[in-house]
Parts: sequence; C-alpha cells; structure tokens
Amino acid sequence: MMSPAQCQQARLSRDRRYDGLFFTAVKTTGIYCRSICPAPSPREKNVEYFPSAVAAAHAGYRPCLRCRPDSAPGSPAWQGKSTTFVRAQRLIDEGALIESDLVHLAARLGVTDRYLRQLFNEDMGLSPKAYSLYQQCLLAKKLLHESQLPITDIALASGFNSIRRFNDCFQKHFSLTPSQVRKQRNEAQGKDGIGNDFQTVTVTLSYRPPYDWSSVHDFFASRLIEGLEWLDENSYGRTFGQEYGQGWFTAQHEQDKAWFRVELSLANLQCLPRTIANIRRCLDLDADSAVIDSAIEAAMGLPLRQNGLRLPGIWSPFEAGIRAILGQQVSVKAARNLVERLILMNPQDHNGRLFFPEPNALCGYDLNQLGMPERRRETLRIFGRYVAEQGIEDANALLALPGIGPWTVDYLKMRGLSDPNIFLVGDLGVKKALEKRPCQPELAAPWQSYLTLYLWKTL
Repeated sequence: MMSPAQCQQARLSRDRRYDGLFFTAVKTTGIYCRSICPAPSPREKNVEYFPSAVAAAHAGYRPCLRCRPDSAPGSPAWQGKSTTFVRAQRLIDEGALIESDLVHLAARLGVTDRYLRQLFNEDMGLSPKAYSLYQQCLLAKKLLHESQLPITDIALASGFNSIRRFNDCFQKHFSLTPSQVRKQRNEAQGKDGIGNDFQTVTVTLSYRPPYDWSSVHDFFASRLIEGLEWLDENSYGRTFGQEYGQGWFTAQHEQDKAWFRVELSLANLQCLPRTIANIRRCLDLDADSAVIDSAIEAAMGLPLRQNGLRLPGIWSPFEAGIRAILGQQVSVKAARNLVERLILMNPQDHNGRLFFPEPNALCGYDLNQLGMPERRRETLRIFGRYVAEQGIEDANALLALPGIGPWTVDYLKMRGLSDPNIFLVGDLGVKKALEKRPCQPELAAPWQSYLTLYLWKTL
C-alpha cells in the first residue's frame, strides 16, 4: 500500500498510472472513488485510503457512481502476498466459490478451509465468501452500466441463482437496487442480445498506462492461427472452448481511454466471470508497468525504448502445453503451422470459427498428419490423456511425463498460467539474444518472464 502522502499526490494529479492501486474514501459522503475520479477533490482531512475496493466496501463505504470503481484495473495481486492467497484470489475471481464451496477450493489449494479463511482475514479483513460476493456484485454493477442484458440475465451471469438474493446482496453492498443503477438506453447504444444460442455482452476492461500495444499486437500476429484467432490494427480476438462455456471475444484497444472494449459471445452466461478474468490475464491488463519496466532496465543495464511491456497469454494451460510441445526445437513459424494442422482436425466450428481441441478428444485424432517425430506425437497423446484425467493443478508434475522437460513446463507456466517470474534460460531465442546483449536475469526478479519476452523482441 502506498503511503498517505503518495496517495494524496496521486489523487490530486489524477494520474492514470495509479488507477486501481488504491481507492479514496470520503468520510463526509460515505463514498469511495478511484484515484482518477473527475469529481472535485475533497479535503485531505476528510479522506482515508484503501488498497482495494473490497476493503473500502468492508469499511462501510459505497462505490461512486461517477468514476465507477468496478471499472478500475486490478492491482498486481502477487506483490507482498503469499502464493496460496494469490492463487485463491485468482480462483475466486474466476468464480470458484460460485461453482463449488470453500472446502473444495481449499482442497484444490492443498490447505484447510480454516487456514484459507485466516489468510483472507489477515490480508483483507473479511472471509473468502464475502470477497466472492462483493466481486459478484461489482461484476453485476458493471453489466448494469455497460450492457443491455435484462436484470435476470445479469444476476445469472454474476453467479446468483436467485433474483431475490441478487437484489438483497446488491442493495446491501451499494445501498441501491439494480433497477436504480440501470440507466435508460436507446436502441442505438450497444449490441447486446441473444442470437444463434449465444449471448452477446460488451464490457470495458481498464488498465494502468503505459501499455505497449504494438508489441502485444506483433507477438500475437507472429503466432496467429486463422479461424481460431483474428487481429487487426487495434484489436485481437479468439474463440474458447467448453471449459469457459464456449464462445469468442474481440478486444478493441482504445488507448486514449486506457481500456479495451470487449465484445463477448457466450453459450453459457454463467461462465462470464471466469471468461472476463481470463481475458484480463491473456492481455495482461493488471500489470504494474512502471515497476516491471524498471526491473527490466536494471537487468539489461540500459533504458527501454518502449515502456509498457506486457506478457501476452495463451487461453489455457492445456493449449499452452500443446503449443510448447509442438514448438520444441522448431521455429515460431513451424510451430504455428503444426498448431494450425492440429486445430483443423477438430470438427467443431461456428460460422467459420475454429476451436482448440479439448484434452479428451486429442487421442482420437490422426496425429500422423503432423510432420513430426513419432516420439513427439506420443508425447501429445500422453499429455492429452493426463490433462483429461487430472487437469493441471501442479504444472511441475508434468515433468514426470515422457517427452516433457523443463523448457516445456516453463513455457506453459509463463504463457498458460501467466507466471511473472519465468526465465527461459534454455530457450534458443533467449540464448541468441544473450549473445548479442548480455544481462543479469536475477535483477529482473520477480518479473523474469517479462525479461524473456524482452529478449525475444531484440531478435
């Protein structure tokens, strides 16, 4: 948490680089705001600062309807917090406590539910369930502002199975009913609606500048699979499979507003929280670029030409693992061609859109069509069976599978799980880059994944 003096300076300057790093609560009004709120700045004696919107709400403050704290970019969760807490927070953001209970979540994390409650109480001052409910309400508030979905659909998308419970919980947190938040819109605004069994929702996802979109764009472009993904000058989109309810999204970058406008089409609206969280991860919207850029500069011993380095993610750990196996000891272009051949074996499509194969379907494909050694084809089959049966709760356990080594697992972690601290020391591209530009990787910790990405960019 920033000091009160730093928070005061940041809120008075309305600097977008601090948006989401703290929230300002006004004692006289009972409202909390983002640091960039356009309302007249209150006197310092009348405010207090909180590290998160949840903490401000837990202290009894209501969200500002003008700056909308539900739209603030997320703060880097891994800074100064335990790995278990970070992972639990990520899973809850994805809807873990909507789909199951706290005991099941604790078992996934390898801890007791009592210990998990203790972690949340120490870090946030509230229970995991209370945190989950508030996140659900924030998502509902965002959808009420930005979409034309009926309130009943918004309740479902936010994880509430009862309209009465949704109304009660929403009013408890915001002192307003969903109907009061919902503003009248004319038909020209938005495109949300139902068609072809897919529900379409448009939301905005903010980030803290700077954001090096050109580098993210070029990274996706060099690995793009037509039909699975699409890209133009200012947008990126792709399809996703059953784990996220099946659908697709297009994220339009609007640099002047420091956000992406995302249009989502979903077969199952209940998967919306998890899908939004994964889009944020894949576009790396919660990174604190100022801190990361400084770490890369220290490791390289020179200033960056372009600030705002981001780590583009792959949609799922399974897809990242497949791409890593197909990319072993071949060029980026050759790996992309192999991935494209594999995807074309998947019979699922929707109006020309292709979907990445599911783990349990992989073994049914004729992998002999892939121009690669039989041993590597067998690795694909083994990996597919393993993920279908056990999932990827512990990526390091994959090292026990034949044909999967440290590079493959590290690549999966870096792009499929967005682990920020992976240095691909054995990567051929990294080795070539280091021959031209030696560096000190340890100085980039805990952001060595960004250093790996930076070295790739220098080739």
